[in-house]
Parts: sequence; structure tokens; C-alpha cells
Amino acid sequence: MNRSTTTSLLNRRTFLAGTATAATLVAAKTLFPSGAFAQGAGPEVTGAKLGFIALTDASALIIAKEKGLFAKHGVPDVEVLKHASWGATRDNLVLGGAANGIDGAHILTPMPYLISTGKVTQNNVPLPMSIVARLNLDSQAISVAQAYKDVGVGLDSSPLKEVFAKRKAEGKEVTVAMTFPGGTHDLWIRYWLAAGGINPNTEVSTITVPPPQMVANMKVGNMDAFCVGEPWNEQLVNQGIGFTAATTGEIWKGHPEKALGLRNDFIEKNPVATRAILMAVMEAAQWADDMANKEELSQILGKRGWFNVPPADVLGRLKGDINYGNGRVVTATGLEMKFWKNHASYPFKSHDAWFLTEDIRWGYLPAETDVKALVDQVNREDLWRDAAKTLGVAAADIPTSSSRGPETFFDGKVFDPENPSAYLESLAITALG
Repeated sequence: MNRSTTTSLLNRRTFLAGTATAATLVAAKTLFPSGAFAQGAGPEVTGAKLGFIALTDASALIIAKEKGLFAKHGVPDVEVLKHASWGATRDNLVLGGAANGIDGAHILTPMPYLISTGKVTQNNVPLPMSIVARLNLDSQAISVAQAYKDVGVGLDSSPLKEVFAKRKAEGKEVTVAMTFPGGTHDLWIRYWLAAGGINPNTEVSTITVPPPQMVANMKVGNMDAFCVGEPWNEQLVNQGIGFTAATTGEIWKGHPEKALGLRNDFIEKNPVATRAILMAVMEAAQWADDMANKEELSQILGKRGWFNVPPADVLGRLKGDINYGNGRVVTATGLEMKFWKNHASYPFKSHDAWFLTEDIRWGYLPAETDVKALVDQVNREDLWRDAAKTLGVAAADIPTSSSRGPETFFDGKVFDPENPSAYLESLAITALG
């Protein structure tokens, strides 16, 4: 498909043409419009089942449970359940809480879109979901095996191009790992490679590895590089197995990462409980963002029931202090994980639009996907606003627009959420042909 065809298709007001997904999602959305909560009534249920993976960006869910914030807002029986992989999260969401699965989750931002459109579900059956909050900004990283420490690779991946080509010529496979196809980590490492002139579709092999298994797999030589959230990049450095080439905040400063996603049927049946969950998560995000609480947060996350790691593997990058593991140590970088400040909790629609455009770039979504229409169906920032106002969040902490506007990346590329096709046209390496 040539670029002009892609542009034309992207500009058509078609939302996954030929499927019933749009109709399904539109119908679902009308059941819980903004402000539809029963005023003065308590939550319809006292709990919900929420999944998480051992990643620092699950902190708001964990702190809401640990600090009794779910109970404070009338949903004391919320369970925060640990999963081993994003595939397990998806499968439990499909089951649903009533069938011993889950009602929602700490989740990679693109996943509610991929699940809602049936792109990653069994038999491609759509499961309507909503993003109701963002859980963090920044603080993922791209790690590289120790064998490459003298190559000079960092934010610029291009030094690896010749090395990878030589390895392939010698009959050796070059493998990079991410956590879920079409998910954030997949998109970060693809962007980083492509910006350095390395085609992630043809010059490396890409594998899926659950976050908690990244370090062990690199230790035994199963991959040359990986992208994952913390604390696994810091643990890799602490164990002397590899180094951080770049943090994702260096690729895109202040970028969105994980989200709180809920099944639409849970929201429809339990709008007051949904608001209560959101308020608890917002309070937890504010607590986690306080630099004075970072030490305690690292201790909590390190517990056996949560991450089961030494708190030292969590603390440094929580504070923005980064030991890259290649002789570079930087403190107070401003690249710490944000949970609340800089509108970190608010799910900007413009951010979701970038993820969808990148999923189009790499073939995870059809070229004819109407990005704006799909974002409008899945992103429920209106529910976040409703909960924020009920909680009494300061006006300054509630964005006035659902768009943060054009975003600029480290390589000078600019994404304008009002014109995704122009962004795609600017990229030299894509799977669009």
C-alpha cells in the first residue's frame, strides 16, 4: 500500500469498516453518559476485581488497597490481583469478574483498544472496554545486553545497526523483547530502533516476554535488548547483566504509559462504584507522587505479595536517579515516574491517538481505522472528570482540554493528534509499505 493510499484511508471517516465493533461500542457508551451517576446513592457493589502486573506503574492500585482508600470511598472489597503476563490480564478481562476473571486492570494503554476491537481476543470477539484514568507518565526503559556496552549505543540506536547486521551475517539471531504485541513497550522499542535506521520488522526478531521474566531471560542470553517498565531495568543494572540505553522519557518527555481499564458492562451496572474506584485511585496517585513517600512506596512494592524484589530495585528511578549501568549515573533527572503531577492521572485523548497511530504504523490496526472515532469510543475521560470534581480536585489539576496538542519526539518528529496521517507520512520506516 503506498503512502497516498494510506493517507486517504486514514482521513476517511470509517471506524473499522466491515465490523460491528463501532455499533457495539456506541451502544455501550450511551448507557453511561457523563453525569449519569445516581446522586446521593452509595456504590452498587462494595468491590471489584482489578488485575495488575508487577510494574511500578501499578502503584496507584496497590497504594489504594494498602492505605485503605478503596474502603474510604465505599468499595472496601476491591481486590488487586497479580497476573504473570499481559496475556493473562487479557484472558481474565474476557472472563470477567463474575466468572472468576477480573472487572478491570492496570493495563498497557493500547490494550483496551485492541481488546475492544477484537484484535487480540480469541476468535477476534470484541470485548467493549473503557480507559477511565491514566496511571503514570514516563519511567520505562530500553535495556541492552552487557555484550554491547562498548558499542556506543544509547538514545541513538544506530550504532547497533552494523553490529546486528554482522551477527546476522554470521548466522546468529538478533532478538529484542517486549511485553505484548502492539502494547506500549513494543511501540517504544520499535520507535527507538526505527529512529536509528534499524527496521524492527526485518533486521531483528521480536519476542514477547512477561515483565517479571525479562531479567532472567537476558541473563541466559535469550535476547539482545528489551523494553519494559520498572523495576526490571533497574534490577538488570543492579545485577550487572545489562545496561539502560535510554529511558522512554528521553524518547518522549512526559509520555503516557499505563491506564486503568474497565469492562464496559461493569461501568454500566456500577457507575457509582466506578466513580468510587476512580476517587480512590486518584488519592493514591497523589500520595505516590509525593517525593517524601518514595522510600515507603518502594518498601511496599517490594513486599512478597506485590513485586517480591529488593526495594533498592524500585527506589532509584522512582526518585528520578538513574544508574544507566554503563558508567553513566544521573540524579534528579526529572524522568521519575509521575502518578499525579503534570496531569499524569488524566487520560488525554490525544495521547491515545498516538498509540493507535503507531499500531497502524506497525500493522496491529487496519490502515482504514478512524483514530478519532475509536478514541472517542474507548476513552472515558468524562468519567475521570466527574470523579475528580466529586473528590474536590483543584481546578488546576483538571485539564481544560482532552488534547495536550502536538507532541515532539527526541528525533524531531512531531505528532499532531488532529492529523495522524501527516505523522505517518513523515516516518521513514513503517510496515505500511
